[in-house]
Amino acid sequence: MTILVGYIPTPQGEAALAAAIAEAKAHDESVLVINMSRDDKLVDAHRAEGSDLDRLDADLAESGVTHEVRRIEHGTDPADQLLDVVEREQPRMLVIGIRHRSAVGKLLLGSTAQRLLLDATCPVLAVKAD
Repeated sequence: MTILVGYIPTPQGEAALAAAIAEAKAHDESVLVINMSRDDKLVDAHRAEGSDLDRLDADLAESGVTHEVRRIEHGTDPADQLLDVVEREQPRMLVIGIRHRSAVGKLLLGSTAQRLLLDATCPVLAVKAD
């Protein structure tokens, strides 16, 4: 089976990656890392650059887990993109990083994490950064 991790180059993304690696090692599973870039933004802070992806690949190789790193270059909603990957790949678990947001922030901006927690067809592990 596979552990799917939604990765963004932030402390939350790093926490999700670390949790996915630990989970994969504990259950002798592979890790699939997904990073996406939004079509509707000229600059997307969540987009991992090539050097970031190379570092992820090296870190995963050093961890000893079987892995794949993918970047999705299209789409406007990260939750939709990850939910599509969940449907196609049927992972045992999805791992995401979360951050604290105020109630007003959630109301005005929505929550990718909330959509993933509610709509994913597999268990979701939500981790906080240190």
